[in-house]
Amino acid sequence: MVKRGAGSAHGPRATAKPTGVVTRGTTNANRLRRIDRWVAAEYAGLLRSAADPLVVDLGYGASPVTTVEFRRRLAAVRGDVDMVGIEIDPERVAAALPFAGPGLSFVRGGFEVPLPGSRRPVLIRAFNVLRQYGEGDVAQAWSVMCARLAPDGVLVEGTCDELGRLATWVAVGADARPRTLTLAARLATLGRPSDLAERLPKALIHRNVPGEPVHAFLTAFDRAWDTFAPLAPLGARQRWAAAVRSLAPDWPVRTTPARARGGEVTLDWDAVSPLPI
Repeated sequence: MVKRGAGSAHGPRATAKPTGVVTRGTTNANRLRRIDRWVAAEYAGLLRSAADPLVVDLGYGASPVTTVEFRRRLAAVRGDVDMVGIEIDPERVAAALPFAGPGLSFVRGGFEVPLPGSRRPVLIRAFNVLRQYGEGDVAQAWSVMCARLAPDGVLVEGTCDELGRLATWVAVGADARPRTLTLAARLATLGRPSDLAERLPKALIHRNVPGEPVHAFLTAFDRAWDTFAPLAPLGARQRWAAAVRSLAPDWPVRTTPARARGGEVTLDWDAVSPLPI
């Protein structure tokens, strides 16, 4: 459970055990490229204006490859970005240390996000970390992580398949309130938009049932995808982009045309927020 060993809202206790449990640790090079590119585009202004461009990659897994890639992609936006990879498994931390260098370090920890002094990250990425938890644990995990953010910081929490072809994520503010949901796919291998349902974040994956907003959205997306089947000969990018455009009148879509052609759609969280049980 997330509750074990939680630190205070002002920072982790020095004697506290890392908060959380060890994940499977599965990872692959370029697995998180879609989320990396989205963060670099969506939060370029946040990175550039930050007095302390500190970013945390929480739960990077058995290999630090995706943390190294994340820093490289964000460094194109802010050259002095300081990336800290955090893992609860001490053996994974030890294995990552040879990759450390200027602007890249690795420490042991969990949801409490242990950082020296009063430093607070402007971004925390936590991918494929919450899938083994219950839906009821999500809000608390968000709260613990967001308590460590800078006042204008953002937590990006989500999940993807083993190769990163299907990915979804939630952007959560420092107040621990979710802001947006993003779906992203490698369109060349996508059957239909609802294929992304199996990779929804833990907060939504059990809510893809009739009567829930996220189910209604995926149903509408599939319908739009089918409507624009005549565009298939022009490529899946054109078909996806047209489907996203058609959703805009009824759904609060935030995606630019350029990013839609890349296989993304972002919409306001309130449109898909789970109904009270």
